[in-house]
Amino acid sequence: MTDEQTLIASSKDGDPAALDALVRAHQGRVYGFAMRMCRNVEDAKDILQETFLGMIRSIREFREESKFSTWLYRIAANACLKKRRRGVHDPMPEQELSLDELMPRPDAEGHKPEIPDWSDDAERALLRGELTSKMEAAIDKLPKDYKIVLVLRDVEGLSAEETAQALGLSVAAVKSRLHRARVFVRRELAEYLTRSITP
Repeated sequence: MTDEQTLIASSKDGDPAALDALVRAHQGRVYGFAMRMCRNVEDAKDILQETFLGMIRSIREFREESKFSTWLYRIAANACLKKRRRGVHDPMPEQELSLDELMPRPDAEGHKPEIPDWSDDAERALLRGELTSKMEAAIDKLPKDYKIVLVLRDVEGLSAEETAQALGLSVAAVKSRLHRARVFVRRELAEYLTRSITP
């Protein structure tokens, strides 16, 4: 039994010290996720509090069929989506559109616009910090159902299976949304990358 499994077992028995230890072990990751989703310190703090209140209320229901962190992400993701439904955030108008409405349209002859792949150059630019704000702005334009998949997979590093468990989706749906979100973000960055990276 790992240390975390021991803490989980003790928490299920109502041990406040074990609950506190679990909170301390995971609060940084949950807060980081909430900030990426909300872009607002107070809202992120609310999500953090709601997540751990949810954890305390539901810990006995955790069946350990998934990682504990994945289960926490599910609570945090639900809190984020619920907060948005209540209108606490003021999302930009683009966030209210479907991804299809945000994607580039085919030209008069039916050709889809090409979206170049600058993976290597873009990675180097990101390491230099040049694309961070542009990337964040592009991600913020995504409809929330796509943004949350992209954040969990590409920022938080969850696998497709873990993301599916956290969001209550099929793995196929996660992969589909992730692909479309990545294409959208790449399209949003295309002009900047052409201007900044092409010699």
